[in-house]
Parts: sequence; C-alpha cells; structure tokens
Amino acid sequence: MGKGFGNLMKQAQKMQKQMEKIQEEMASKTVEAAAGGGMVRITANGRQEIVNVIIEREVVDPEDVEMLQDLIRAAVNEALRKSQEMLNEEMGKLTGGLGIPGMF
Repeated sequence: MGKGFGNLMKQAQKMQKQMEKIQEEMASKTVEAAAGGGMVRITANGRQEIVNVIIEREVVDPEDVEMLQDLIRAAVNEALRKSQEMLNEEMGKLTGGLGIPGMF
C-alpha cells in the first residue's frame, strides 16, 4: 500500500501545481461581454475579476438610471459566466475530463 499511496500523492501534488499554474495564467486571459447592442462592454479575466468597463455616452441618461444599471448587470453577469466557462475548459484539459462536479 505504501508505494501505491506514494505514487498517488505524487500525482496529486503534480496536479495541484498544474492547477496553480493554470490559475496564474487565467489572470492574463480575458473574455468580453456586451449589453445594449455594445453600449456597455465588460472585460473579465479568467480569475473572475472585472478588468475593464466601457460605457458609451449615449446610454447614460440621468432620467433612466435603471436601464443603465440593468445593462451593466447583464454585461457583468455574462462576462463572469464566460470567464467561468473559460476556466472550466482549461481545468477540464488538466483533469482529462474526469467530470468531477463542483471541483472548479
């Protein structure tokens, strides 16, 4: 049991290092999402961080702040969804599609 367990531990440590490397790389990979026909654009990185927000002047209406809030919320949610999808895809490559639910 000792030798097999040792190999398993080495594999787990190797996978952990690979996961850490992927997570570091995810900081430099980005996705973009838009709402309102591109009037609000959000960029997120693979770490689920918002790295850029662009709001076109035409969509800023002091009489309709709720619409702008809705557009921002929609674009942020879509950017975060895309970011999570990108991370899951990269981690899936590492795990070889083991399909471990909730792992990432």
